[in-house]
Amino acid sequence: MIFILYSDMDISLFDYKLPEELIAQFPSRKRDESRLLIIDRSTNKTYESIESFKKITDFIKPGDALVVNNTKVFKARLFGNRKTGAKIEIFLIRKSDSSDDLSWFAFVSPSRRVKVGEQILFDKDFIKLIEDLGNGRWIVSFKSKTQKERIIRNSGHIPLPHYIKRDDRPEDLRRYQTIFAGNDKVGAVAAPTAGFHFTKLLSAALLKKDIKILNITLHVGPGTFKPVKVDDIEEHTVDPEFAEITPEVASELNKIRSNGGSIFAVGTTSVRTLESAKIIDNNIQPFSGMVDLYIQPGYKFKVVNHLLTNFHLPKSSLIILISAFAGRERIINAYHKAIENRMRFYSYGDAMLIL
Repeated sequence: MIFILYSDMDISLFDYKLPEELIAQFPSRKRDESRLLIIDRSTNKTYESIESFKKITDFIKPGDALVVNNTKVFKARLFGNRKTGAKIEIFLIRKSDSSDDLSWFAFVSPSRRVKVGEQILFDKDFIKLIEDLGNGRWIVSFKSKTQKERIIRNSGHIPLPHYIKRDDRPEDLRRYQTIFAGNDKVGAVAAPTAGFHFTKLLSAALLKKDIKILNITLHVGPGTFKPVKVDDIEEHTVDPEFAEITPEVASELNKIRSNGGSIFAVGTTSVRTLESAKIIDNNIQPFSGMVDLYIQPGYKFKVVNHLLTNFHLPKSSLIILISAFAGRERIINAYHKAIENRMRFYSYGDAMLIL
């Protein structure tokens, strides 16, 4: 576990009041038609907004790198029944230590009456409850890979965040996903939402400008929405998630850095992945494994130069992270400007670019 210590900071310092109607319940009509708030740390100037997200190409220079998270969200919420007919939700989190892809950590709800060894039914298929880990967390098991895929396909739902007050719809399978998501990178139960704003056309424009788009992976878990329940932010912890930087991407990042290019991280998940990498002789080292880096004010960033991010929940580890990057007061002021300008917040909302 990595802790970054700073002077005592109360969680109330990371609070703000958001009108409920600014919480985006649906994505923008087109991905790149969302709005973009620019913060330039070199001049301390905050632009209220820019007409369209497409303008982001004006702020990234040839030779820079845009680092995106290529994880893919899957239909992790499964609704089945006990043999009594009672409804049960199994929310898959991630594979357990088992290497067979059949054993998973999961939330089971309601879990008060269910028992170890019980089978939760999904039509003619079932998921078996293997071990009770407490507080609604279980290890569950599928009978076979074919059965697992069939249950997820037929009974799974896209795990929209709790602040989106509606059921998932067929279009969410596409829109609650970035264009960078790889079919071989399935494993997220929450999306890296800063990547939502990119289109293939916009990506092509960046590449034409000699800007590298590099893929890293962090399988976002439900802990991304974990509230900070302690007064002193130093006492909070983040849940571990799988992350990977391949040797090829590490090599590209090191070339860009050595040539004076800047690293633009798309989303807090990209930040945590990049900053979790070891640096040896000023070179980023590839890695693959679990990360639980908790970034708070006082942290010295080693890799990330600029950050594109959506607007985050108050009193969350994510607003703490971006405050570490840009300064708490600057971020809170920027959020107030976003609210004044009726920008859209959270997963399906607008974005902020911190230069």
